[in-house]
Amino acid sequence: MHPTQFSSGDVIADRRADYARMLAENGEHEAAVELMEQALELVPDWPAGLLRLADYAEKAGLTAKAVPALRRLLDLDPEDLFGAQLKLALLGAEEVPDQPPSRYVEALFDDYAERFDTALVEKLDYSVPQKLARLIVEQADRDFGLAVDLGCGTGLFGAEIRDRVRRLEGFDLSANMLMKAEEKGHYDLLAKADLSLDPATSGLFEAELESGRADLVSAADVLMYLGDLANAFALAAMVAKPEALFAFSVEDAGEGDGFILAPSLRYAHTEQHVRQRLEENGFELVELTRTTIRMDGGKPVSGILFLASRMA
Repeated sequence: MHPTQFSSGDVIADRRADYARMLAENGEHEAAVELMEQALELVPDWPAGLLRLADYAEKAGLTAKAVPALRRLLDLDPEDLFGAQLKLALLGAEEVPDQPPSRYVEALFDDYAERFDTALVEKLDYSVPQKLARLIVEQADRDFGLAVDLGCGTGLFGAEIRDRVRRLEGFDLSANMLMKAEEKGHYDLLAKADLSLDPATSGLFEAELESGRADLVSAADVLMYLGDLANAFALAAMVAKPEALFAFSVEDAGEGDGFILAPSLRYAHTEQHVRQRLEENGFELVELTRTTIRMDGGKPVSGILFLASRMA
């Protein structure tokens, strides 16, 4: 839950919500649902309270109570800061959206930025930056004039590739992640950008990302926060020179030709979906490798690393 609107503004409602949280932490989710319903009788339009009710109800197997709470939350917050649409899709109450809400992703990583490196690298054994950089060097042992790092986050991939590029530019949706990347000093330019938007119509990238100038485009561990990859790959194609490399990772959805929304609220993509979007945007596959990209809940998360080349 994002750190916003934790308090309902009503002391009694807050107290009941606190008791509900303690019950939920002890696994008593049905009792937690009852207390959250009592709290919401006092403040029916409390977004964080509705989110808690939906969460406890889902864990209690009470889908019929979770769905109305999430729908009400979405009505109150059309920008969907809390990702209610994604949660409804997981419950089977909505179609899986092609893209997650931008405000949800932005708030998620703004909140996560301060502890991102420690949580991901030290606790989850995150290895995509090193593995992706190694794949690039193995297939193209040369230096690059300009590398554009899409969804650069705190700059973990930038640190791995910096000594191979003369100029490194990073773009991310989260201002807090960009601040952490700037502290590391690897990037020549950092700017805010939303990879989910259509680059041909948004105008968002016109100032920073001029067409056809990058020798290397990367998207390390960011595409799982996008569903359909059409817009992201169109952006990569727009900024890449002919014969430029495009290196990226996805979570592996297994067989099929599309993408799925996982319980983690991240997307996983099939190899076929990636191949199709690469071809549509003028990329030729150079290499792919399947690997474990991180741990999650003590279990390995399977991913695919791709290296493609922009066709002349």
